[in-house]
Amino acid sequence: MGTARTAVFNWLFARRHGGRFLLRIEDTDRERSRQAFTDSILTGLRWLGLDWDEEIVFQSRRSRDHQEAIATLLASGQAYRCYATEAELHAMREAQQAARQAPRYDNRHRHLSPRQVAAFRKEGRHAVVRFRIEDGQEILWQDMVRGPMRWQGADLGGDMVIARRAPADQIGEPLYNLAVVVDDMAMGITHVIRGEDHIANTAKQILLYNALGAPQPSFAHTPLILNKEGRKLSKRDGVTSIADFQALGYTAAAVSNYMCLLGWSPPKKLGERFGLGDAAAVFGFDRVNKAGARFDWDKLNWLNSQVLHAMDGATLRDALLPRWRQAGLDTNQPQAWQERLSALLGPSLVVLEDGVEQARPFLGTPELDDASRAQLQVEGCQAALGYVLQHRPRTFEMSAAKALLTAAAQAAGVRKGVVMKGVRAALLGCLQGPDLLLSWELLHGAGEDGPRLRSALG
Repeated sequence: MGTARTAVFNWLFARRHGGRFLLRIEDTDRERSRQAFTDSILTGLRWLGLDWDEEIVFQSRRSRDHQEAIATLLASGQAYRCYATEAELHAMREAQQAARQAPRYDNRHRHLSPRQVAAFRKEGRHAVVRFRIEDGQEILWQDMVRGPMRWQGADLGGDMVIARRAPADQIGEPLYNLAVVVDDMAMGITHVIRGEDHIANTAKQILLYNALGAPQPSFAHTPLILNKEGRKLSKRDGVTSIADFQALGYTAAAVSNYMCLLGWSPPKKLGERFGLGDAAAVFGFDRVNKAGARFDWDKLNWLNSQVLHAMDGATLRDALLPRWRQAGLDTNQPQAWQERLSALLGPSLVVLEDGVEQARPFLGTPELDDASRAQLQVEGCQAALGYVLQHRPRTFEMSAAKALLTAAAQAAGVRKGVVMKGVRAALLGCLQGPDLLLSWELLHGAGEDGPRLRSALG
């Protein structure tokens, strides 16, 4: 969710300023990188309506460039090989914890002598590559969201690992902070927009830009997305991926609209309902909040309902048809009939999935629920239904149907409400649903009203 919102902000900013929105798959962590994850990202971005301007860059395919940059840093003395073992590092962290110190690497291998290096290699130790971070260094940048930012090198946890372990004089797999800087340089990145959880990474990366002689991009750190308790949104809050929103029946228009509202306050003239193009015309970081953005299901549901309510029958039918089929409903009716059904259901839908259960009584013979069975046993209801069935016209007209309900009530000696509830129970198997006469008209057109009325009289 947070990644998708960040992508939306990047797209809006690029479109507002006539820039390029570039897509890079940062897959240097091969153990955690899967094709399925990449496919999910691409599918989600396309579904949201976010188009990118150049070919996708896969970071893992640029490892040679990353290693060349590491070799440059090693040659200049700005990086060095560290032979500390995992056991030694673990003991160091335990000692720091016992002394109630913040965890950090103590730079113990920054100044190894040739003899020490030879001894470590003789032991068969493999080395990571670390980038030097001086405690007294000050890192400054003007954040587009947060204003002036100031970090001290002492707060960055010691010399930073930029390549994984490798034997002898080899350079291991490059790590994230190094790889993104090298790729930013190659891609001509001018603006980096990402979540505030990357602020410490930004401080480290600025040091790498400087060490490699590259211009420093402008940075914007957007607020985190929080749950209703004010904690960072997680899978426990029912949010996992954009695909899940799609599966739940949310529309791309509503989700992308809501993404914009998570941390950005649109101008009043834009309102709360808008498309990505409308937002791009006025987007700016001066209206992005520093405080966390609370995820509000009610707001998303409202936006989605507004999108669905505005759809015409044909558009809504196209969105509902795959769900009807997946649910095993009968979809053999003519397209025009399905479009009329969709238009009938539309005003009551919050998510598309609602359109499955609400369509079920129309797309198959419904089972009567308990309330409907009880209604059919109300005194005079059977007589009224018999009258309706007997006098049911071949051609359905609203005025004639209303008159028939009135006449049936008079003939059976019951209130008109008893007849209407009885007809609804017989036709739909439940006492709640869309307008009775419009529902009846649809079922009449499908040749279903007569058989259902007869069955209710059984």
